Amino acid sequence: MDFPQSVSIFGFLSVSAVAMFSFIAVVVWSQERRREREAYYRSETLKKIAEAGAGGTSAVEFLREEQSIATRRRKEGLKLAGLITSAVGLALMVFIGAVDRGSSEPAYLVGIIPLFIGAALLAYVYVMAPKE
Repeated sequence: MDFPQSVSIFGFLSVSAVAMFSFIAVVVWSQERRREREAYYRSETLKKIAEAGAGGTSAVEFLREEQSIATRRRKEGLKLAGLITSAVGLALMVFIGAVDRGSSEPAYLVGIIPLFIGAALLAYVYVMAPKE
């Protein structure tokens, strides 16, 4: 490698690293800001429920409903993750099987790994996950 080309590669990599870490910093900052706003709005809602009168039971119902919604979202996310991972495993098996026809060893069986991971996620959601 000659000198000008190595300097240009170094410059590109330096600028890329600075841009990537700046982007990561902005993403983390915006996520924390959103969480802070959500916590503030949650506390304000609880204050208004408590001031409205029968605050104890309404506030507890509000918190239970919020927990129920979070649990339902988590379960739906796990279902989606299980389906996607299983589909990736099946697609990987088909793809490797089509590409590697001449081999005596079954390389397509590598797709069983993500297939079983997806099956484990689905089994957890439908069988072992705590009920709402």
